[in-house]
Amino acid sequence: MNIGQAAKKSGLTAKMIRYYESIGLLPEAGRSDSGYRQYSQQDLHSLAFIRRSRDLGFSLEEVGKLLQLWQDRGRASADVKALARDHIEELNRKIAELAGLRDTLQELVDHCQGDHRPDCPILKDLESGGCCH
Repeated sequence: MNIGQAAKKSGLTAKMIRYYESIGLLPEAGRSDSGYRQYSQQDLHSLAFIRRSRDLGFSLEEVGKLLQLWQDRGRASADVKALARDHIEELNRKIAELAGLRDTLQELVDHCQGDHRPDCPILKDLESGGCCH
């Protein structure tokens, strides 16, 4: 199948597929006599694997490691589990960071009168860089 068909079936864009090839995440596709990229069913499986990994928030580097583990039938599942656990720790760190941002913003919103007056603690905080209340 050509890149457009592969993109449609995988749910990725042709641009992303070309990008994944350019960074070595996906092997370069074979070419037809007329020079068009041609993708196999195995390529489609790899694209689906990449897409799902990215949907779960894995970085491109992590996706590369997961692909290597997936293709290595002699790998230990413990290696995969360790990588996934590391990713969970990173997600938890990001969640905590986002919760802190939300709480700070909520506090600013709670202190803003939201009326016709120009005084606004939200803008004051942004102006000060959050350092000098």
